[in-house]
Amino acid sequence: MKHDLTLYHYWRSSCSWRVRWSLHHKGIHFSDVPVNLLQGEQSSPEYLRKNPGGYVPAIEIDGRIFGESLAILEWLEEEYPEKPLLPKNPLDRLRVRQICQLIVSGIQPVQNLAVLKRYSSDPNAQAAWAKEWISAGLIKLETLLQTTAKTYCFGDSLSIADLCLVPQIYNAKRFNADLTSFPVISRVNETCLKLPACEAAAPHNQKGAS
Repeated sequence: MKHDLTLYHYWRSSCSWRVRWSLHHKGIHFSDVPVNLLQGEQSSPEYLRKNPGGYVPAIEIDGRIFGESLAILEWLEEEYPEKPLLPKNPLDRLRVRQICQLIVSGIQPVQNLAVLKRYSSDPNAQAAWAKEWISAGLIKLETLLQTTAKTYCFGDSLSIADLCLVPQIYNAKRFNADLTSFPVISRVNETCLKLPACEAAAPHNQKGAS
């Protein structure tokens, strides 16, 4: 089923990268509208009318707008089952979702822009905070991936777990986290970065990238 899709996103947003990657992986046509977080466009009355949560990404589907990246990824799986990003076995899907939640709920929130600004107005303090919590989360993630990863986070098939992992490692590098203690994470990340759909969705290839 074809839908008219418009993605509202920020070029460096890890949540946005996940959704862009899924769209490119599945070969889904979409329009895109940049939302500049540093200029506060996500808090503008115009954007809040679209997405009251004030976050990116949001996706407009046939005139209706929805937010939250994992919810969008799940919908894309249901509507565009070709080139799936979830395993067929229910317990395997559960494991993939566990990996995703460890990243998006356990690591990512503490390094979001709003949290960093709330924590401190000092950029150096913000970076140290983000680095500390990212590193702590990656220890847990590395332990889990040692039991699940082969080529990708879960076995030899790309999944939404990888779509969550790679943007998080991009952020880890931004905050100078030491990745030498995370060989499985690093290997999977490097493998994924070579995929054309990942490259197409990467921050440096988006409108407004700097």
